[in-house]
Order: sequence, then structure tokens, then C-alpha cells
Amino acid sequence: MLDLLRQRRSIRKFTPQKIAAAKIETLCEALLRSPTSRNRQPWQFVLVDDTQTLQQLAGAKAHGTSFFATAPLAIVIAADPQLCDVWIEDCSIAAIIAQLAAEELGLKSCWAQLRERSHDETQSASEYVRELVGLPAGLEVPIAIAIGYPDEEKAGHPRDALPVGKVHRNRYGQ
Repeated sequence: MLDLLRQRRSIRKFTPQKIAAAKIETLCEALLRSPTSRNRQPWQFVLVDDTQTLQQLAGAKAHGTSFFATAPLAIVIAADPQLCDVWIEDCSIAAIIAQLAAEELGLKSCWAQLRERSHDETQSASEYVRELVGLPAGLEVPIAIAIGYPDEEKAGHPRDALPVGKVHRNRYGQ
């Protein structure tokens, strides 16, 4: 797994190559195996491969979602806040599981934070995406992930670029 982390980078340009059904099924299995607090499983996942919907996802918020326009697949991660008080954490865990599974499958990804972001003056990005993919009222959409084959090359971050000063032993500052 450390090798996956060493090579993983957020990719914002994708080729139009479709993702094989077997790889999509593997991504689904990975999502459903994501751990959740008290096994409440508050999440729901909508896989989007419709070109028009991907184009609309690209406009979910003013900045930071345009890469959905070139992605052949998106995963919209939603949750019911009434099912679990740590639904945001549960969705975040599912998101990184999906990104690492994609990496293992030879795919690249980039996630977009939607929670607490605006689509426009009248609607949040979460509400916009919830309506776009037909989720019922009451579900929140904190994250969406674009997945596909990269149309840009980015090397993993070198070890000497890691912020090792952010790791402390036993007490902060040690």
C-alpha cells in the first residue's frame, strides 16, 4: 500500500477512455468495504458515467470541479446525517478507499469537497449535486471524486518533500 501512496497524485486531466466494467465493480466493492463508525454505513454512492451529467458536475461550484468535464467516471458520495454523527468522517474514509482502489487499478483520481461550498448565490454545491443525481432530500453530499486514465503525468511527491516536522512522538514538539 505504501507504494500506492508514493505514486498517488491528484490528476485533473483525463483521457476519454472508458473504464472497464470489471474495474468499476472492483471500485464498488472497495466502497462498500469502507469502514464506518459502529458499522452504521450512513453513505450512499452514485456512480456517474453519463457525459452530460459529468459536464454538469464540472460546474458544481465556482472553483475546483472543472476536472469532472474530462473524467469518464465520477463517484458522488452522500450520507444521511441522521444515521450517524460522524457521517463526514465515514464519507472521507470511503473517498480515500476509492482513490487508493482506483490507483491500484491503474486509474487516477481527484476529489472535490462540496460540503460547506456554494454552487451559486441560492444553492449549496451539495444541494446542486444531490438534485443533479436524484438523491432524496435529507442526504448530504460532502465529496465527489473524478476517476479515469490520466492525460497528464505527475510524479509522486519525493520523500524529502514530506513535512516530517508535522510528526511528533509522545508529545507535540518532540
